[in-house]
Amino acid sequence: MKTLAVVVTTPPYSPLTITAINYLEAALATGVNVIGVFFYQDGVMHANKHINIASDEYQAIKQWQNLHTRYQLPLHICITAAEKRGITCDDNAQINAGFTVSGLGELVELTTKASRVVQF
Repeated sequence: MKTLAVVVTTPPYSPLTITAINYLEAALATGVNVIGVFFYQDGVMHANKHINIASDEYQAIKQWQNLHTRYQLPLHICITAAEKRGITCDDNAQINAGFTVSGLGELVELTTKASRVVQF
């Protein structure tokens, strides 16, 4: 069975984020085993509870949470990248539900286990 890991480096308001979500939804709908999403660089902003996207804009964070809930899709954020962007991960008070604080070791594990890795 094909396995897929996705790396997201774009912020929640980027058009590439919509592309990443659509890509994942299509993969999941066709039976691809998505083993996880790793948010790196500006991608960690998806997990920030303090980001408010206007109601008339695409709600990327809610879409990630829906994918997590519907498919038990692991959503990992890089702790170092998060802290560089002012997201403290000590008590998860600033982290949106569904996201897990991880290190680069998790990215290495995902890329090792996946038959395909795609970055957005």
